[in-house]
Amino acid sequence: MLGPDLLATAKSFDEGTVELRRAIHHDPELGLQLPSTQKKILDALDGLGMDITLGESTTSVTADLDSGKPGPTILLRGDMDALPLQEDNDIPFKSRHDGRMHACGHDSHVSMLVSAARLLAENKDSFNGKIRFMFQPGEEGFHGAKYMIEEGVLDGVDKAFAIHVFSALEDGLIVSRGGSLMASADRFEITVHGQGGHASAPHQCVDPIPAAAATVTGLHTMVSRSVDPALSGLVTVAHIEAGTTNNVIPPDAFMEGTIRALDEKTRSTLHAGLERVAQNTAQAHGCSCTSEIIPGYPVTVNHVAEANIIGQLASSVVGEEHWMEMPQPVLGAEDFSYVLQHVPGAMAFLGVCPPEIDTSEAAPNHSNLMTISEAKLSHGVALYAAMGMHRD
Repeated sequence: MLGPDLLATAKSFDEGTVELRRAIHHDPELGLQLPSTQKKILDALDGLGMDITLGESTTSVTADLDSGKPGPTILLRGDMDALPLQEDNDIPFKSRHDGRMHACGHDSHVSMLVSAARLLAENKDSFNGKIRFMFQPGEEGFHGAKYMIEEGVLDGVDKAFAIHVFSALEDGLIVSRGGSLMASADRFEITVHGQGGHASAPHQCVDPIPAAAATVTGLHTMVSRSVDPALSGLVTVAHIEAGTTNNVIPPDAFMEGTIRALDEKTRSTLHAGLERVAQNTAQAHGCSCTSEIIPGYPVTVNHVAEANIIGQLASSVVGEEHWMEMPQPVLGAEDFSYVLQHVPGAMAFLGVCPPEIDTSEAAPNHSNLMTISEAKLSHGVALYAAMGMHRD
Protein backbone atom coordinates (compact mmCIF):
# COMPACT_ATOMS: atom_id res chain seq x y z
CA MET A 1 0.00 0.00 0.00
CA LEU A 2 3.04 2.31 0.18
CA GLY A 3 2.98 5.02 -2.47
CA PRO A 4 0.36 7.45 -3.82
CA ASP A 5 -2.49 5.09 -2.89
CA LEU A 6 -1.60 5.60 0.76
CA LEU A 7 -1.92 9.37 0.43
CA ALA A 8 -5.31 8.99 -1.23
CA THR A 9 -6.42 6.77 1.65
CA ALA A 10 -5.07 9.27 4.19
CA LYS A 11 -7.08 12.04 2.49
CA SER A 12 -10.25 10.03 3.00
CA PHE A 13 -9.76 10.63 6.74
CA ASP A 14 -9.52 14.44 6.35
CA GLU A 15 -12.88 15.21 7.94
CA GLY A 16 -12.06 13.28 11.10
CA THR A 17 -8.51 14.62 11.23
CA VAL A 18 -9.69 18.23 11.10
CA GLU A 19 -12.61 17.68 13.48
CA LEU A 20 -10.39 16.17 16.17
CA ARG A 21 -7.68 18.78 15.68
CA ARG A 22 -10.20 21.60 16.17
CA ALA A 23 -11.75 19.96 19.22
CA ILE A 24 -8.35 19.68 20.88
CA HIS A 25 -7.39 23.20 19.83
CA HIS A 26 -10.59 24.56 21.40
CA ASP A 27 -9.85 22.79 24.71
CA PRO A 28 -6.08 23.04 25.32
CA GLU A 29 -4.43 21.58 28.41
CA LEU A 30 -0.99 22.13 29.91
CA GLY A 31 1.75 19.95 31.33
CA LEU A 32 1.52 16.31 32.31
CA GLN A 33 -2.16 16.07 33.28
CA LEU A 34 -4.41 16.36 30.24
CA PRO A 35 -7.58 14.42 31.10
CA SER A 36 -9.83 16.05 28.49
CA THR A 37 -7.32 15.45 25.69
CA GLN A 38 -6.77 11.89 26.87
CA LYS A 39 -10.53 11.23 26.72
CA LYS A 40 -10.74 12.60 23.17
CA ILE A 41 -7.96 10.24 22.12
CA LEU A 42 -9.55 7.23 23.81
CA ASP A 43 -12.92 7.99 22.24
CA ALA A 44 -11.29 8.27 18.81
CA LEU A 45 -9.44 4.94 19.22
CA ASP A 46 -12.46 3.08 20.55
CA GLY A 47 -13.37 0.05 18.49
CA LEU A 48 -10.06 -0.23 16.63
CA GLY A 49 -9.01 -3.38 18.47
CA MET A 50 -5.93 -1.90 20.13
CA ASP A 51 -4.27 -2.87 23.38
CA ILE A 52 -4.33 0.41 25.33
CA THR A 53 -2.25 1.34 28.36
CA LEU A 54 -2.81 4.57 30.29
CA GLY A 55 0.00 6.38 32.05
CA GLU A 56 0.35 6.24 35.81
CA SER A 57 2.32 9.44 36.43
CA THR A 58 0.81 11.30 33.46
CA THR A 59 -2.31 11.13 31.30
CA SER A 60 -0.41 9.44 28.49
CA VAL A 61 -1.98 6.91 26.13
CA THR A 62 -0.03 3.98 24.64
CA ALA A 63 -1.94 1.98 22.02
CA ASP A 64 -0.59 -1.18 20.38
CA LEU A 65 -1.91 -2.39 17.04
CA ASP A 66 -0.91 -6.04 16.54
CA SER A 67 -1.00 -7.45 13.03
CA GLY A 68 -1.10 -10.99 14.40
CA LYS A 69 2.06 -11.82 12.47
CA PRO A 70 5.60 -11.95 13.87
CA GLY A 71 7.67 -8.87 13.22
CA PRO A 72 9.19 -5.71 14.66
CA THR A 73 7.49 -3.09 16.82
CA ILE A 74 7.51 0.42 15.34
CA LEU A 75 6.66 3.35 17.60
CA LEU A 76 4.93 6.49 16.31
CA ARG A 77 4.76 9.47 18.66
CA GLY A 78 2.42 12.45 18.86
CA ASP A 79 2.61 14.99 21.71
CA MET A 80 -0.55 16.37 23.30
CA ASP A 81 0.08 19.47 25.41
CA ALA A 82 -0.47 23.17 24.76
CA LEU A 83 1.42 26.31 25.83
CA PRO A 84 0.67 28.90 28.56
CA LEU A 85 -0.16 31.58 26.01
CA GLN A 86 -3.18 33.76 25.26
CA GLU A 87 -4.54 33.04 21.79
CA ASP A 88 -5.24 36.10 19.66
CA ASN A 89 -6.59 34.36 16.55
CA ASP A 90 -10.22 35.07 15.65
CA ILE A 91 -11.39 31.60 14.68
CA PRO A 92 -14.53 29.61 15.60
CA PHE A 93 -12.51 27.01 17.52
CA LYS A 94 -10.27 29.51 19.34
CA SER A 95 -9.04 28.35 22.74
CA ARG A 96 -11.82 28.56 25.30
CA HIS A 97 -9.31 28.84 28.16
CA ASP A 98 -7.58 32.13 28.93
CA GLY A 99 -3.82 31.75 29.01
CA ARG A 100 -3.72 28.42 27.15
CA MET A 101 -3.17 27.85 23.45
CA HIS A 102 -2.08 25.15 21.04
CA ALA A 103 0.65 27.36 19.59
CA CYS A 104 3.04 24.56 18.63
CA GLY A 105 0.77 22.30 16.62
CA HIS A 106 0.43 19.44 19.08
CA ASP A 107 -3.30 19.41 18.39
CA SER A 108 -2.49 18.48 14.79
CA HIS A 109 0.08 15.87 15.90
CA VAL A 110 -2.59 14.05 17.90
CA SER A 111 -5.20 14.24 15.16
CA MET A 112 -2.81 13.05 12.44
CA LEU A 113 -1.64 10.15 14.60
CA VAL A 114 -5.20 9.12 15.44
CA SER A 115 -6.14 9.13 11.75
CA ALA A 116 -3.03 7.10 10.97
CA ALA A 117 -4.06 4.61 13.67
CA ARG A 118 -7.51 4.29 12.12
CA LEU A 119 -6.03 3.84 8.66
CA LEU A 120 -3.61 1.19 9.85
CA ALA A 121 -6.26 -0.64 11.87
CA GLU A 122 -8.25 -1.02 8.65
CA ASN A 123 -5.18 -2.32 6.81
CA LYS A 124 -3.51 -4.75 9.21
CA ASP A 125 -2.68 -7.02 6.29
CA SER A 126 -0.25 -4.33 5.06
CA PHE A 127 2.35 -4.94 7.78
CA ASN A 128 3.66 -7.55 10.18
CA GLY A 129 4.58 -7.12 13.82
CA LYS A 130 3.19 -4.28 15.92
CA ILE A 131 2.74 -0.54 15.66
CA ARG A 132 2.79 1.36 18.94
CA PHE A 133 1.11 4.76 19.13
CA MET A 134 2.65 7.02 21.78
CA PHE A 135 0.36 9.89 22.78
CA GLN A 136 2.57 11.95 25.06
CA PRO A 137 1.77 14.79 27.48
CA GLY A 138 4.29 17.30 28.76
CA GLU A 139 6.55 17.96 25.79
CA GLU A 140 6.61 21.70 26.48
CA GLY A 141 9.28 21.62 29.16
CA PHE A 142 7.82 18.88 31.37
CA HIS A 143 9.91 15.91 30.12
CA GLY A 144 6.82 13.89 29.29
CA ALA A 145 8.73 11.43 27.11
CA LYS A 146 10.99 10.61 30.04
CA TYR A 147 8.00 9.64 32.20
CA MET A 148 6.62 7.39 29.48
CA ILE A 149 10.02 5.75 28.95
CA GLU A 150 10.26 5.05 32.68
CA GLU A 151 6.83 3.40 32.48
CA GLY A 152 7.91 1.14 29.63
CA VAL A 153 6.74 2.77 26.40
CA LEU A 154 9.95 1.69 24.65
CA ASP A 155 9.90 -1.92 25.87
CA GLY A 156 10.25 -4.14 22.81
CA VAL A 157 10.39 -1.19 20.38
CA ASP A 158 12.70 -1.60 17.38
CA LYS A 159 12.38 1.83 15.75
CA ALA A 160 10.67 5.12 16.61
CA PHE A 161 9.44 7.99 14.46
CA ALA A 162 7.75 11.35 15.06
CA ILE A 163 6.39 14.31 13.08
CA HIS A 164 6.36 17.96 14.16
CA VAL A 165 4.52 20.68 12.24
CA PHE A 166 6.15 24.03 11.40
CA SER A 167 3.98 27.02 10.60
CA ALA A 168 6.71 28.76 8.58
CA LEU A 169 7.32 25.84 6.21
CA GLU A 170 5.51 25.45 2.89
CA ASP A 171 2.20 23.63 3.28
CA GLY A 172 2.68 19.87 2.89
CA LEU A 173 6.48 19.98 2.66
CA ILE A 174 8.27 17.26 4.65
CA VAL A 175 11.85 17.89 5.75
CA SER A 176 14.35 16.00 7.88
CA ARG A 177 18.02 15.15 8.12
CA GLY A 178 20.34 12.61 9.67
CA GLY A 179 22.40 13.63 12.70
CA SER A 180 21.64 16.63 14.88
CA LEU A 181 18.14 17.90 14.13
CA MET A 182 17.36 20.09 17.14
CA ALA A 183 19.35 21.57 20.01
CA SER A 184 19.71 20.82 23.67
CA ALA A 185 17.93 23.34 25.88
CA ASP A 186 19.22 24.09 29.37
CA ARG A 187 18.13 26.92 31.65
CA PHE A 188 20.50 28.93 33.83
CA GLU A 189 20.07 31.28 36.78
CA ILE A 190 22.75 33.68 38.02
CA THR A 191 22.50 35.94 41.07
CA VAL A 192 25.22 38.52 41.62
CA HIS A 193 25.55 39.45 45.30
CA GLY A 194 26.80 42.88 46.33
CA GLN A 195 26.07 45.28 49.15
CA GLY A 196 23.21 47.70 48.81
CA GLY A 197 22.96 51.33 49.84
CA HIS A 198 22.12 54.84 48.69
CA ALA A 199 22.49 55.49 44.96
CA SER A 200 24.20 58.82 45.72
CA ALA A 201 27.05 57.01 47.50
CA PRO A 202 28.10 54.05 45.34
CA HIS A 203 31.56 54.11 46.99
CA GLN A 204 29.90 52.96 50.19
CA CYS A 205 28.25 50.01 48.43
CA VAL A 206 29.21 47.05 46.31
CA ASP A 207 27.02 47.58 43.27
CA PRO A 208 25.91 44.28 41.66
CA ILE A 209 24.41 45.96 38.57
CA PRO A 210 27.69 46.77 36.74
CA ALA A 211 28.84 43.24 37.54
CA ALA A 212 25.62 41.84 36.11
CA ALA A 213 25.93 43.99 32.98
CA ALA A 214 29.51 42.86 32.47
CA THR A 215 28.39 39.26 32.97
CA VAL A 216 25.88 39.54 30.13
CA THR A 217 28.55 40.87 27.79
CA GLY A 218 31.05 38.30 28.99
CA LEU A 219 28.66 35.40 28.41
CA HIS A 220 27.95 36.43 24.84
CA THR A 221 31.65 36.93 24.13
CA MET A 222 32.45 33.59 25.76
CA VAL A 223 30.33 31.73 23.22
CA SER A 224 32.16 33.12 20.21
CA ARG A 225 35.55 32.50 21.84
CA SER A 226 34.86 29.01 23.22
CA VAL A 227 32.87 27.25 20.49
CA ASP A 228 34.32 26.12 17.18
CA PRO A 229 32.86 28.51 14.56
CA ALA A 230 31.93 25.48 12.46
CA LEU A 231 29.68 24.26 15.26
CA SER A 232 26.67 25.95 16.81
CA GLY A 233 25.79 27.02 20.31
CA LEU A 234 24.32 30.00 22.09
CA VAL A 235 23.74 31.57 25.47
CA THR A 236 20.87 34.03 25.71
CA VAL A 237 20.20 36.14 28.80
CA ALA A 238 16.44 36.64 28.56
CA HIS A 239 15.49 38.07 31.97
CA ILE A 240 17.30 40.53 34.25
CA GLU A 241 15.96 41.89 37.52
CA ALA A 242 17.62 44.23 40.00
CA GLY A 243 16.55 47.02 42.32
CA THR A 244 13.26 48.55 43.34
CA THR A 245 13.56 52.29 42.71
CA ASN A 246 15.78 55.03 41.27
CA ASN A 247 17.82 55.98 44.34
CA VAL A 248 18.70 52.63 45.92
CA ILE A 249 21.59 50.38 44.93
CA PRO A 250 20.24 46.85 45.42
CA PRO A 251 22.11 44.09 47.22
CA ASP A 252 21.57 41.58 44.39
CA ALA A 253 21.05 41.35 40.64
CA PHE A 254 19.39 38.33 39.05
CA MET A 255 19.46 37.01 35.49
CA GLU A 256 18.30 33.88 33.72
CA GLY A 257 18.26 32.51 30.23
CA THR A 258 18.86 29.56 27.96
CA ILE A 259 21.84 27.55 26.73
CA ARG A 260 21.52 25.79 23.35
CA ALA A 261 23.91 23.42 21.58
CA LEU A 262 23.83 20.92 18.74
CA ASP A 263 26.27 18.41 20.20
CA GLU A 264 27.05 17.28 23.71
CA LYS A 265 30.68 18.47 23.65
CA THR A 266 29.59 22.03 22.84
CA ARG A 267 26.91 21.76 25.50
CA SER A 268 29.53 20.85 28.13
CA THR A 269 31.82 23.66 26.93
CA LEU A 270 29.07 26.24 27.33
CA HIS A 271 28.13 24.95 30.79
CA ALA A 272 31.72 25.27 31.99
CA GLY A 273 32.16 28.66 30.33
CA LEU A 274 29.01 30.09 31.89
CA GLU A 275 30.12 29.10 35.39
CA ARG A 276 33.60 30.54 34.82
CA VAL A 277 32.40 33.87 33.43
CA ALA A 278 29.72 34.32 36.10
CA GLN A 279 32.02 33.62 39.03
CA ASN A 280 35.08 35.50 37.81
CA THR A 281 33.20 38.58 36.56
CA ALA A 282 31.44 38.95 39.89
CA GLN A 283 34.75 38.61 41.71
CA ALA A 284 36.40 41.21 39.48
CA HIS A 285 33.70 43.69 40.55
CA GLY A 286 34.06 42.90 44.23
CA CYS A 287 30.89 40.83 44.28
CA SER A 288 30.11 37.18 44.81
CA CYS A 289 27.89 35.01 42.71
CA THR A 290 25.64 31.97 42.84
CA SER A 291 24.80 30.20 39.61
CA GLU A 292 22.82 27.14 38.63
CA ILE A 293 22.31 25.30 35.36
CA ILE A 294 19.03 23.40 35.20
CA PRO A 295 19.39 20.60 32.63
CA GLY A 296 16.75 20.50 29.92
CA TYR A 297 16.28 18.35 26.86
CA PRO A 298 19.33 16.78 25.24
CA VAL A 299 20.29 17.26 21.59
CA THR A 300 17.77 15.63 19.25
CA VAL A 301 19.90 13.38 17.06
CA ASN A 302 18.24 11.54 14.17
CA HIS A 303 19.75 8.17 13.32
CA VAL A 304 21.01 8.41 9.76
CA ALA A 305 19.44 5.19 8.48
CA GLU A 306 16.02 6.11 9.87
CA ALA A 307 16.25 9.69 8.53
CA ASN A 308 16.96 8.17 5.12
CA ILE A 309 13.86 5.99 5.51
CA ILE A 310 11.78 9.12 6.10
CA GLY A 311 13.17 10.67 2.91
CA GLN A 312 12.42 7.56 0.88
CA LEU A 313 8.90 7.22 2.25
CA ALA A 314 8.07 10.91 1.85
CA SER A 315 9.24 10.91 -1.76
CA SER A 316 7.20 7.79 -2.49
CA VAL A 317 4.02 8.68 -0.63
CA VAL A 318 3.58 12.46 -1.05
CA GLY A 319 5.91 13.00 -4.02
CA GLU A 320 9.47 14.19 -4.44
CA GLU A 321 8.24 17.77 -4.79
CA HIS A 322 7.04 17.61 -1.17
CA TRP A 323 10.30 16.28 0.28
CA MET A 324 13.48 18.21 1.10
CA GLU A 325 16.55 17.31 3.11
CA MET A 326 17.18 19.96 5.75
CA PRO A 327 20.38 21.89 5.13
CA GLN A 328 21.01 22.57 8.82
CA PRO A 329 19.53 21.88 12.26
CA VAL A 330 17.32 24.27 14.21
CA LEU A 331 17.99 25.51 17.74
CA GLY A 332 14.58 24.65 19.09
CA ALA A 333 14.44 21.63 21.40
CA GLU A 334 12.36 18.46 21.66
CA ASP A 335 11.97 15.74 24.26
CA PHE A 336 11.69 13.11 21.50
CA SER A 337 15.46 13.36 22.00
CA TYR A 338 15.05 11.01 24.99
CA VAL A 339 13.43 8.38 22.76
CA LEU A 340 16.24 8.64 20.22
CA GLN A 341 18.80 8.01 22.96
CA HIS A 342 17.30 4.55 23.47
CA VAL A 343 16.17 3.24 20.06
CA PRO A 344 16.98 3.97 16.41
CA GLY A 345 14.63 6.52 14.93
CA ALA A 346 14.09 9.96 13.45
CA MET A 347 11.79 12.96 13.48
CA ALA A 348 10.46 14.85 10.46
CA PHE A 349 8.99 18.34 10.15
CA LEU A 350 5.77 18.96 8.21
CA GLY A 351 5.08 22.40 6.76
CA VAL A 352 1.62 23.81 7.57
CA CYS A 353 1.96 27.43 6.44
CA PRO A 354 -1.42 28.65 5.16
CA PRO A 355 -1.00 28.95 1.36
CA GLU A 356 -2.27 32.54 1.35
CA ILE A 357 0.62 33.60 3.63
CA ASP A 358 4.26 33.85 2.58
CA THR A 359 6.41 31.56 4.74
CA SER A 360 8.62 34.53 5.65
CA GLU A 361 5.61 36.32 7.12
CA ALA A 362 3.94 33.41 8.90
CA ALA A 363 3.51 33.62 12.67
CA PRO A 364 6.05 31.13 14.03
CA ASN A 365 5.47 28.25 16.38
CA HIS A 366 4.95 29.52 19.95
CA SER A 367 3.35 32.74 18.69
CA ASN A 368 0.00 33.99 20.00
CA LEU A 369 -1.00 34.24 16.32
CA MET A 370 0.36 30.85 15.22
CA THR A 371 -2.06 29.23 12.80
CA ILE A 372 -1.87 26.26 10.48
CA SER A 373 -3.24 25.07 7.19
CA GLU A 374 -5.35 21.95 7.53
CA ALA A 375 -5.33 21.27 3.78
CA LYS A 376 -2.39 18.86 3.81
CA LEU A 377 -2.53 17.28 7.22
CA SER A 378 -3.13 14.16 5.13
CA HIS A 379 0.60 14.30 4.28
CA GLY A 380 1.33 13.78 7.96
CA VAL A 381 -1.26 11.01 8.27
CA ALA A 382 0.20 9.24 5.25
CA LEU A 383 3.78 9.61 6.48
CA TYR A 384 2.89 8.32 9.95
CA ALA A 385 1.19 5.31 8.34
CA ALA A 386 4.09 4.69 5.98
CA MET A 387 6.63 4.84 8.82
CA GLY A 388 4.53 2.39 10.81
CA MET A 389 4.24 -0.08 7.92
CA HIS A 390 7.84 0.17 6.72
CA ARG A 391 9.92 -2.95 7.20
CA ASP A 392 13.58 -3.25 6.24
